[in-house]
This record gives sequence, structure tokens and C-alpha cells, in this order.
Amino acid sequence: MYITITPQKLGDNFNQSVADFVAYLEKENEDKSMEDLEPFFNQHGDQISSKEVIRDIDNNTAKLKKTEPKFYSITLNPSQQELNHLSNHSEALKQYTRDVMKVYAESFNRDIQGRPINVDDIKYYAKIEHERIYKGTDKAIRENAPYHGKIVALRHEIQQIKNGTLVGDIQTKEQQIKQLKLEAPYQLNGNMITQGMAKEGSQSHIHIIVSRKDQSNQYSLSPGSKYKASEVVMNGKTVKRGFDRDTFIKNSETTFDTLFAYKRNYVETYQARKTLVKQPKQYYINILGLPTNEKAVALKLLGKSGLHSPLMNIPTNKVQLVLKAIKQIKHGLGKAIESGSIGI
Repeated sequence: MYITITPQKLGDNFNQSVADFVAYLEKENEDKSMEDLEPFFNQHGDQISSKEVIRDIDNNTAKLKKTEPKFYSITLNPSQQELNHLSNHSEALKQYTRDVMKVYAESFNRDIQGRPINVDDIKYYAKIEHERIYKGTDKAIRENAPYHGKIVALRHEIQQIKNGTLVGDIQTKEQQIKQLKLEAPYQLNGNMITQGMAKEGSQSHIHIIVSRKDQSNQYSLSPGSKYKASEVVMNGKTVKRGFDRDTFIKNSETTFDTLFAYKRNYVETYQARKTLVKQPKQYYINILGLPTNEKAVALKLLGKSGLHSPLMNIPTNKVQLVLKAIKQIKHGLGKAIESGSIGI
């Protein structure tokens, strides 16, 4: 499970309204029949229209400055393993989203009228998507880029030949293009992977639009707070403030496991990903210390993620060799993590 929280984009080039973001989320519904549509939903309602989402979020911004986010975007990105564990993606993920938003509310160190925040204080709308496309940041696109660049240049030359501004053999250049497409390292169903191509396999994920203000439009609830839990005196009163992002992500992960009886391997955990970033040596030592069956699963998951490691062929008791091998792979960790929690 990979979870992100992103504030509304602000600036002269961005709309103050949520309308553009809602339109972006509706793109997958284009050209679909009524029964195949994925409408917005919230804690207590289904079949919510995009117009209602825009109206409700845009009208819930009392006392917020133009420089402050009016809403936040949360994405819940289950892994292939997690999705394969579910029987009905849409209904299961809808149930999971509603439970996650309870966790979200509980992660605030805030009181409203003398009581802790609960999910009914949160104004949000969520939408499930089942498709993803390859983007420029994906490893497949980056590594196919040199081939794509040469193909674009050859196509330009073909056009010049047709226009009479360049002398050359069109058939030869078309053959060169065909060969480059075959040589590109990343392929899908016999075709070179290019930007905008739909990704294979289960790609279901959830987008959640969360208002910065609570349901009453009186209290500001920012998951971007720099405080986890603190208190400040305002107008002579002690006020709690803060949002614990770590707790939110950990508990969201636990919620999935409990709800769907999912047995999570070490490398799939949020704690493991944090260890990989901060202490990569310890991360691999932890993997090699797992019981035999769990270790085998962990190494298999790493292989699927694209993070191929020399550790996969090293006996558990060869600790010094392990440490040496870790140094060999540190360089590749940054890009792997950057591309979405290394796919696990």
C-alpha cells in the first residue's frame, strides 16, 4: 500500500476551485456505459455527481486565504498483491476507503467543541479508478527514452524526404524505426512501452478529495501541519494542533490487513520502506533474518518490484558478504523508491 497526501496546487496558473481536479478524475468515465461508471462517494453516500462535489468543496472555504490550500488530495494505491487478494475491487476498496477516513480523523490532534475529531467532521469525496497510464517518471519510459528519441528523429527525416527537403530512402528509415521498437528494453504485448500507454494488470486505486475545513466550515483541519501533536495558547485558551502522518499511514495499512485478513510480508510494510530509505543496510539484514518462508516471499516481491539485489543469491549466514552486497545496490535505491514505494 502506497499512500500520498498532496495539497491543492496554488499559483497564477492554477484554479482556486476544485473543478479542474474533479474533471481530471472524471476522465476514466468517458465513453463508459452507465453501469460501468465509477461515481464519487463519501462516508454515507454513493452515486454523488461531480457538480455536487465541486459545489460542496468550493463552498467550504470560510476564512481561508488565497495562499492556503482549500483541499487536499489523498491517494490510496494498493499493490498488485493486495489487489489480487480482493474479490470485488470496487466494493472492497469503497469499504476500505471509509475505514481509512476514520483513521484519518483519528490522526488529528484536535478537539472540536471539547471532543476529539471523528469521521463525521471530515468533508470528503472519493473516487475509485481502475486504470493507470505510463508517465515520464516511470522506469520503463525513462529507459525507453533513447530509443523513442531516435524514432522521433527518423520520423522527422521521413517527413523531410516526403517534402523534398532531404534526400534519403524512406523504406530504410522505416526499417530502422521497426528495429528500434524491437530493441527497446521495455515491451508490453509485443509493443515498445511509450508514454500514455495503459499499464497492465490490476491498477485499481482511490483518489480522495478532502476539504481543508470541517463539515461545519468553522475549523481548519490540515494534514500538512508541521506538528504531530502540540498545544498552543490562543485567546487565553489552550488549543491542540497537529496531524500524525506516520500514524495515519501505519494504521491505514493495518486497517487493510484486518479488514481483508491480509498477511503482510515485511517488505510490504510502511516501516520497512522507511528503514530502506534511512538504513538500507539494516533493511536487508532484517529481510535475511526473516523465517525461511517469509524471506523467500520477501525476495520474490523485491524481484517483482524491479529492485534486483545480489542478496537474492547470498546464504543467510554470510553476513559480511551481505554487507558488501548492500554497498553495490545503494546507488539504485533512490530511483526505485521514487517510482512508487518500489512497487510493493
